[in-house]
Amino acid sequence: MRVASLHIHPVKGMRAVDVARVKVEARGLEGDRRWLAVDANGVFLTQRTHPHMATMTAILTPQGLALSADGFGAIEIRKPSGDARRKVVVWESEVDAAATNSAASAFLSDLIGEEAHLVYMDEHAARLKDSVWTPAPVPVSFADAFPILVTTTGSLAALNRDIAAHGGDPVPMGRFRPSIVIDCDAPWAEDRWDRLRIGDVVLDLVKPSDRCIVTTTDQATGERRGKEPLAALARIHRSTDPRINGVIFGENAAPRALGEIAVGDAVEIVAA
Repeated sequence: MRVASLHIHPVKGMRAVDVARVKVEARGLEGDRRWLAVDANGVFLTQRTHPHMATMTAILTPQGLALSADGFGAIEIRKPSGDARRKVVVWESEVDAAATNSAASAFLSDLIGEEAHLVYMDEHAARLKDSVWTPAPVPVSFADAFPILVTTTGSLAALNRDIAAHGGDPVPMGRFRPSIVIDCDAPWAEDRWDRLRIGDVVLDLVKPSDRCIVTTTDQATGERRGKEPLAALARIHRSTDPRINGVIFGENAAPRALGEIAVGDAVEIVAA
C-alpha cells in the first residue's frame, strides 16, 4: 500500500489544497485547518450550514493566507501577531484564537453573506480532544474530531459501485475531505487497522468517521447533489459501534510519531 494523495484545508470548510509532501505535526498535517471562519458570536462556520464555502480558496503564503472566490477578488491576510484574540467555539471546544484584522473580517463577511471573522490557531491557541476513543486528550487543530482523516481508494470504489448499481453518479474522494488517501484495493480495510507507519510517522486509527450532509456537497460548485453518498453508505456501511449512530467512511487518526510524508510513500500496517 502507498499514499495516493495528501490534502490540507487551510481554512476549515473551504476548498482543499493538494500537496505532494507535508509534515505531520501533533495537531495534524502542517497547515491543515489552522484558520477558522466564525460568525458574529464566535461559533465556527462550515459547509454544513454554508455549502458555498466549498467555492472559497485559501492558499497558505509565507506571510499568512491568500483568500479568494470567483466574483469577489482576493485578499492577502497576514498571520496575526496574537495580541488581539477572540474566543471561538468548535463543537464542544472553546479556543482562545488569534484574531485577524477588520479588513479580513469585511472580506470574509462578503464571501459568507453575513457577519463573519477569521481567526488563526497560533501556539497559544490550545485545543485538546478528550473522548472515550483515546486514553488521554489529543491535541487537535480546528478539525471536527481528531487531527487526521484517513481514507482508502478501495472503499471509495466499493461505495461508487453501489451508487452506480442504484442509478447514481460516482462521487470523488474530495467529498469526504480527507487528509491522507491510501491506495488499497480491499474495501473497508481501514476499519480493521489500529496503527499505521508511513516512513517515520506512526498513526493511531482511533475512531471511524461518521459522515454528514457535507458529503453531498459538490466541492467545485458548492451545490448539494442529492442523497449520495449518504444513501449508499446507509445501505452498505452503517456503524456497528453503539457509540456511533449513523454511516461511516474513513478513520480518524492521531499521530503517535511525527515526521514528514509524501505521495507514493509506502504504508505499513503496524497493528490491526
